[in-house]
Amino acid sequence: MRTPRHFWKASAVVAAGLSGALVLQAMTGQEGGGSRAGGAPGPVTSKAETTELRVSGDGTSAALGKRDTGPFSMLGVTWSDPSARVGGTVEVRTRAAGTRNWSRWLTLDGDSGQGESGAERGGTEPAWVGPSDGVEVRVDGKDSARLPKGLRLDMVDPGSGEVTALEPAAYVAEGAEESEEPTPSTTEPDTGTGTEPQPDATLTETPASETPPEPSPSEPSAPEPSTTEPSVPVTPSAPDTSSPTASPTPSVSVPPAPPSTAPRPPITSRAAWGADESISPEEPGYLPDEKIKAVVVHHTAESNDYTCEQAPAVVRGIYAYHVKQLGWKDLGYNFLVDKCGTVYEGRKGGVDRPVMGAHAYGFNSETTGISVLGTYTSTAPSTAAMTSVARIAAWKLGQYGVDPTSTATLTAGDSGRSYTGKTWAKGDQLTLPAIHGHRDGYNTQCPGDAFYNKLATVRTWAGGPVSGLTLKSVTGNSTSGATTYTKAAVTVNWSATTPAALIAKYELLVDGKTVATTAGTAASAKATLTAGTHQVAVRAVHQSGRTTTTAAATVVAETTAPAFTTKPNLALRTGTVNTAAVPLTLKWKATDGVALKEVRLTAPTAKTYGPTTTSAGHTAKSGAATTWSMKAYDRAGNTATASVAGTPVILQESSATKSGTWTTKSSSSYLGGKSYSSSSKNASLSWTFTGRSVAWTVSRATTSGQAHIYVDGKKTATVDLKSSTTKYRDAIWTKTWSGSAKHTIKIVVVGTSGRPAITTDGIVYLK
Repeated sequence: MRTPRHFWKASAVVAAGLSGALVLQAMTGQEGGGSRAGGAPGPVTSKAETTELRVSGDGTSAALGKRDTGPFSMLGVTWSDPSARVGGTVEVRTRAAGTRNWSRWLTLDGDSGQGESGAERGGTEPAWVGPSDGVEVRVDGKDSARLPKGLRLDMVDPGSGEVTALEPAAYVAEGAEESEEPTPSTTEPDTGTGTEPQPDATLTETPASETPPEPSPSEPSAPEPSTTEPSVPVTPSAPDTSSPTASPTPSVSVPPAPPSTAPRPPITSRAAWGADESISPEEPGYLPDEKIKAVVVHHTAESNDYTCEQAPAVVRGIYAYHVKQLGWKDLGYNFLVDKCGTVYEGRKGGVDRPVMGAHAYGFNSETTGISVLGTYTSTAPSTAAMTSVARIAAWKLGQYGVDPTSTATLTAGDSGRSYTGKTWAKGDQLTLPAIHGHRDGYNTQCPGDAFYNKLATVRTWAGGPVSGLTLKSVTGNSTSGATTYTKAAVTVNWSATTPAALIAKYELLVDGKTVATTAGTAASAKATLTAGTHQVAVRAVHQSGRTTTTAAATVVAETTAPAFTTKPNLALRTGTVNTAAVPLTLKWKATDGVALKEVRLTAPTAKTYGPTTTSAGHTAKSGAATTWSMKAYDRAGNTATASVAGTPVILQESSATKSGTWTTKSSSSYLGGKSYSSSSKNASLSWTFTGRSVAWTVSRATTSGQAHIYVDGKKTATVDLKSSTTKYRDAIWTKTWSGSAKHTIKIVVVGTSGRPAITTDGIVYLK
């Protein structure tokens, strides 16, 4: 084993009257708090405890009985040989701190699978379990395969920024459950030599073993809790607190930080998330060719139950596990992303430099690694997390001229096999997507099925063009079919599925020319059009410069008002007459040079009519002058108004000039309470009035007869008053003239055989 890159100390405590054992491992850091003077972020002290697992006699299974522990939030199972892999299932369950609530069994990924050169131990992926103070472990070998030696449980408390006294850990009192288990062994003691750790002899990737054991076909996946993805903004809200580069010692040749074709997203620096740099003092390493060819996407294979406020602690826990428990030189990933989209600086050396991480065994020397906190075997990552992965990938690949939607040819640093069973030998060249999943280059489920299925979307978001661009609507005055009408102003609304953080701008196009430009966060724009027919579209410009344009919408701009080619006019109509409701018809005709939308009656009542309607039935109060006002609208919003006034007047039968025999009939059903009735042939009634429309009002029954009607001395009609139902105040006949004039209406009894009688209730005229 190589010289440790960190310092630690262990102690054992036996309580009075009890026997037990514990192992404590304190991560060195700034004691007394997690901030420097003045409140600036500072390192946060982490601590860990380890305890050996009890291995069965045949070496194919192991366990750690349920027990109390010191506080921890992250755990993993590790073993002595860093090149070995557990061929079975590793499961743990934990007790929530301060409660009696035990979790379900959580399956740990049986191989961290990163490939750090010079690692001291092998191990599972670490799992975030939240604040806990109890644990139980079981390991079942696969097909009776022997488990690797030195199995132990490693529990990490990532600290909260407020350093407290180290708590007793892994203590088991006599008589406690599983007390027959062996006493956990302590980790190596601090030699106290103070020897400065030495950097690796080379910056190139060297496998931990010349011939690592063949990975098993599949990686155990942890059952996922049912979680609800938080509602978060697409753009990460964390401030860009990272420095452009790290400050390695002068002995390291730091490669340049080339400019990128994509903007750099906000990145939370190591200092901001509380990295204790004292535990990883080695100098950073850089890619041999100083060029990143591809991005490898990971998940951390742990619970999704962490809160966004806990995410820095999760990062610290992974850092401590990688460095202190596995013996890596630093955190394995180059970048980490939480479910709220915050990006964290991973391995030191400068976020804008080609830092070599330990995240993709055999391909570390040509790639950069981005890991999303959580497990995504069946639950897809949040949009915010995917957006941040796309932004980081676009920025890093853009530094080296790599299109995120392209492929990359990588040279294998060692033989291996992918999750789908594809194999290769050391030195073989593999063609992979420029943004691909860890499983493409290693036999692991990482980044989980649900995330892996989203990588095509991540590539499109990162490389463009903008996807899902849709012209939702063009708001002028109105839209008919596929055409929008306006006087001049329009508001264009659109949507896209590519997150706004990856869109440089939108351009509003009118007849192919840009008339307005908005930010990538916009979803609408306004324009003023000249008169005529136009084609309006939206062009989205991705941060890569690639463009997408919507289908064009037709917009007609015009300012000519519609016209009433037939002015509104009134005429009496047939129907039942009341003093408060005389039946009449309102007529009009409106036209427009482009497109008439509607005609509205605004007084004395409100009604809206379609563009082809030219008349409507209404009623008016007898004896009251009424103005009927109308307004025509075209599709562009231009208007025209017109009106007509009229007064219905009732002339009762008593005001007529009589000839022949007439009798008076009384009933509340008659206008004025009375009517005239006659069965005498040629008996007549005459009314003279000045108006433009008239209606004869009668009572009707099955025995009613017929009458001749004369207008201004000329016979105009013969009307039959017979009705199968009894009717009163029935306007049975009407006549209308183009203008108001003096007229005489005369009715003459026909004397119809068997039913000679007629009953008249007067006339109504419109003046």
